[in-house]
Amino acid sequence: MFERFSSSYFLGRLYVEPYDGAEAAIHRTEHERLNECVYTDGSGVERVDYPLVMKLDTAHFPVVGDDGVPSGTLALPRDAVDSDALPDDRPVLLADAPRAAELLRYAGYDPDDLAPGGPGGSGPDRPDDRLA
Repeated sequence: MFERFSSSYFLGRLYVEPYDGAEAAIHRTEHERLNECVYTDGSGVERVDYPLVMKLDTAHFPVVGDDGVPSGTLALPRDAVDSDALPDDRPVLLADAPRAAELLRYAGYDPDDLAPGGPGGSGPDRPDDRLA
């Protein structure tokens, strides 16, 4: 779904649509799977509910999991996007753990909630740099 794009981001494509929620969201199962790939090190039971950080065009969004969002879709709050340009299939960047931790701190998340194993903690080594 996502492949390494740069030293701080993975690149993927998602169907992006506006919705009435307060936070950006993807389907909960996809959120947990990506969260596990990006933020956990596989050493034990770790949280997989940290917000992911995705970038669409020039804007970053903390992204949560939501069972009501269709698979393969990034749902963005209507007031945060140009609804005239959506829905659309779009390239989306996913921040890796260190970059996500930095961005979440800027967004006001408590740094104590971001480690260990969460954003900024050590993620798994991925020889092929692909995220399912």
